[in-house]
Amino acid sequence: MTTVRVAAVQAAPVFLERSATVDKACALIAEAAGGGAQLVVLPESFVPTYPDWVWRTRPWDRHATALWTRLVEEAVVVGDAATTALADAARAAGAVVSVGVTERDPNGSSLYNTTLLFGPDGALLHRHRKLMPTGAERLVWAQGDGSSLHAVPTALGRIGTLICWENLMPLARAALYQDGIDIHLAPTWDNSDSWVSTLRHIAREGRVFVIGVNSCLRGSDVGAHVPGRDELYGGDDDWMSKGNAAIVAPDGTVLAGPLVGEAGIVMADLDLDQVRAERQQFDSAGHYSRRDVLELVVRGGARPEATSGHAPPGHYSSEPMSSAVTPSLP
Repeated sequence: MTTVRVAAVQAAPVFLERSATVDKACALIAEAAGGGAQLVVLPESFVPTYPDWVWRTRPWDRHATALWTRLVEEAVVVGDAATTALADAARAAGAVVSVGVTERDPNGSSLYNTTLLFGPDGALLHRHRKLMPTGAERLVWAQGDGSSLHAVPTALGRIGTLICWENLMPLARAALYQDGIDIHLAPTWDNSDSWVSTLRHIAREGRVFVIGVNSCLRGSDVGAHVPGRDELYGGDDDWMSKGNAAIVAPDGTVLAGPLVGEAGIVMADLDLDQVRAERQQFDSAGHYSRRDVLELVVRGGARPEATSGHAPPGHYSSEPMSSAVTPSLP
């Protein structure tokens, strides 16, 4: 395919309620597909919500502990009813769907900031766990590994994903460029003014299309039943995330968005031929890489804890994705 319609879905989850948030996600997927979207991207940790309270509480205080416990209860396990419903929504839409979740290890309580990518037939194509939780996020999420740091071939092109500030990790980006991605997904919680500049830089650096999407969430979206709600959250003017959803072309041009301060679906038509055309001048993983001078090694093996549970057969490799001989120093 040379032209692909994509959708960045900016919305509020049903805070810390897995089932209701999955229902909302499925409805949003159907809405985006109804507008012709062939690729639908939802925000970071949309199900059951991004754990914003880590920035509002002290480590181990009563609210932090109660909220973490609730997050464990409401997290998804790959292969459970929640992920099955999301897979069914992708199949019903006939679209490739990316959705952020907080994932629980099926054999314990460890949590991961995970993005799941489903094919138009509902198959799970990719499960990427965030390599490095940022700051206070480390109080809720464990680290991912290199097993998912690769492109995913689809009928729409080769897709890669980095979550939030993973997109600021130069070598993580380079690993995806090296694997030949066409479309880069960047779900995030960062709704700063500079974030769109980050998306534009990635697009120009990798000569890829970039889809950035955020939640649109404020204090009034937190239900009264949530532990610490009255002490930690306010009303409509208490913004957790104002959004920033945007779609960027390989030359850094913003095709759609950024959408700020409201929920909505940002859509654009991507001409994948532009990816190849832009790499005539600059190909960071090709003629511009100078592999005689610089080489990237990606250790693609999974940690033991990352392979437990419902890992798709053959999804994890014990071998490096790429290897290199380290040049001797002069």
